[in-house]
Amino acid sequence: MFSVKLLGKKVQLSPKNSPIWTLQGFWNQIRMSSSHPVAAVCQVTSTPDKEANFVACKRLVEQAKESGASMVFLPEGFDYIGSNREETLQLSESLDGDIITRYSQLARNLDVWLSLGGFHERGHDWEADRRIYNSHIIINGQGDIAAVYRKGHLFDVELTGKGVSLKESSFTIPGPSLVQPVQTPVGKVGLGICYDLRFPELSLALQRQGAEILTYPSAFTVATGTAHWEVLLRARAIETQCFVLAAAQVGAHHEKRTSYGHALAVDPWGVVVGDCGGTDMGVALIEIDLQKLKGIRRDMPVQRHRREPGFYSSLD
Repeated sequence: MFSVKLLGKKVQLSPKNSPIWTLQGFWNQIRMSSSHPVAAVCQVTSTPDKEANFVACKRLVEQAKESGASMVFLPEGFDYIGSNREETLQLSESLDGDIITRYSQLARNLDVWLSLGGFHERGHDWEADRRIYNSHIIINGQGDIAAVYRKGHLFDVELTGKGVSLKESSFTIPGPSLVQPVQTPVGKVGLGICYDLRFPELSLALQRQGAEILTYPSAFTVATGTAHWEVLLRARAIETQCFVLAAAQVGAHHEKRTSYGHALAVDPWGVVVGDCGGTDMGVALIEIDLQKLKGIRRDMPVQRHRREPGFYSSLD
């Protein structure tokens, strides 16, 4: 069975023959009648096969657009997940390479905004040092790049006894700074990537700059996802009073790596309103009700209650 939460209502669906079953028949029966914009949060299983990954993501974007979404969120590693360091570097591209060009054309053809949540971008000194950025790219409905955020917190973790050993910094350059939240058809979106989720300073900084939606496209390991994924996403939503959208990788990418899944959407009160489950590729459609967000911030004005910066640094 394929389980998602659609606008807060859980539905159970039987998959068709295709490994990427489009929910078209079901979605056509529940076309959005609300005036609120709709975001689509995607869950995929990337492999080292870039062409197969593009075909899979393209189908999800197309079905999301047909079902009323004005912005589609794809996860970290949407382009590929390599099986070793050498393959990861070899498959990387620049922003003007084939992959981003094809997604720009897709966005323009469908008139849909895209959040491409973790692109393997060759660094500025690629020829000299063979290192990459993990880049979150926003493409607008005209196919233009609206923003690029390069992941600031790199996943260098050794979890003894849990089978997790990754050192992202061995081939990835940390991004130099945050980027301003981007005005999109679904609201003002603040950009993070995966491990950034564990640093509340980032989410609060984006909220102070006007973010209404925080997005954390991810490829969480099974061990860390089981323990921390939902609670961290809900915490970021509650403390910032933002919608939080987290597209995710799911399942086995190759023999060395498996991802947790559960692409989630959380509302500003901390309620999970979309969940793609832990086994299959798919999409959750979420209404972004910014009036609800404003009401929560009005009734519990957390940001107004914050003290001056000196209060929080008084122990330093």
